[in-house]
Amino acid sequence: MKDQKAQSAKEARRNEKRIAEEATRLAREQARRKTDLVREQAIQKEQAAKEVKRNEKHIAEEPARLARGQARRKTDLAREQAITEDQEARRRKAENQPPK
Repeated sequence: MKDQKAQSAKEARRNEKRIAEEATRLAREQARRKTDLVREQAIQKEQAAKEVKRNEKHIAEEPARLARGQARRKTDLAREQAITEDQEARRRKAENQPPK
């Protein structure tokens, strides 16, 4: 009988300890989830700020980019016109040459 009471008391202490450990584990897990959430929110906030900064930089650089593109197209057109004029001059020169 004494053994049975001792065993019951021992089991009751184990159950209390298990319940306490479970509560501690749940509290740690909840704290970890909260920390993870705060960390994730900070990352998202940082990424949003970087995106805004990238967009602002892109907007600021847009006029210069457009000007470079326009200058490049103008240069390309001038080059093509020079080639065409040179080819035309060569053709006229060749037409004016007497056959050999």
